[in-house]
Amino acid sequence: MDLELAGKVALVTGGSRGIGKAVARQLALEGMDVAIGARQRAALDSAAKELTAETGRRIVPLIADTSSTEAVNAMVAATVAALGRLDVLVNNAALVGGVPSSDLATVDEAAILDDLNTKFLGYVRCARAAAPHMQRQGWGRIINIGGLAARQAGTIAGARNAAIVHLTKTLADMLGPAGITVNAIHPGTTRTERTAVGWAEQARKQGLSPEEFERKLAGQHAIRRVVDAKEIAYLVAFLVSPKAGAVTGEVIAAGGGPSRAVYY
Repeated sequence: MDLELAGKVALVTGGSRGIGKAVARQLALEGMDVAIGARQRAALDSAAKELTAETGRRIVPLIADTSSTEAVNAMVAATVAALGRLDVLVNNAALVGGVPSSDLATVDEAAILDDLNTKFLGYVRCARAAAPHMQRQGWGRIINIGGLAARQAGTIAGARNAAIVHLTKTLADMLGPAGITVNAIHPGTTRTERTAVGWAEQARKQGLSPEEFERKLAGQHAIRRVVDAKEIAYLVAFLVSPKAGAVTGEVIAAGGGPSRAVYY
């Protein structure tokens, strides 16, 4: 299927690693030029070099901290200056897992505020900076990467993803008249280039081999395997395409079916 994305421009925050990098790769493979934003120069430059060689598209690495309005505005302006336009924004920059403690007695208030500032308010800042470029051309796509913790009690960090659901619908209503759709994706446990090390440590703590630990994770999902980051990227690519123009203000879970709850 031709997704009709060739020649368009995307900005992917948190694009140097993990899901963000997988999304940037897939959009470039669809014929888009992509700016990737992140905080660490070495990781950004490495990702940009790798993706440029793999896809043949222009991949522009941009240093940015989404907790800063000035940095976000500069990142969006640099994207347009380098690539000529901005059609797609993928909000993905966040601390993986959110605040480190979910225990009420020990959770750090400052850590919660920092987490919300980086992810929730970061998404607001990026959308606010990108929207005028999309409004002027009468077309655009915004994808907010949330997380299935929004639908599961037990982690204080899940509140940030619940807030992103509300933000997504609100922005969809605000921007829809200008031809801009806004949707959210909730990944669950997702394999990236960084998960092997973390899983190995968790396996050790539980007295399991890495293979046993992964089978344990997979057993919690309806599809009986762990979702790969590229599968999140495929979903993003469809949602930002002209073919998905009828879908906006929606939240799509892409975690392999880890819950038996019914959402309607």
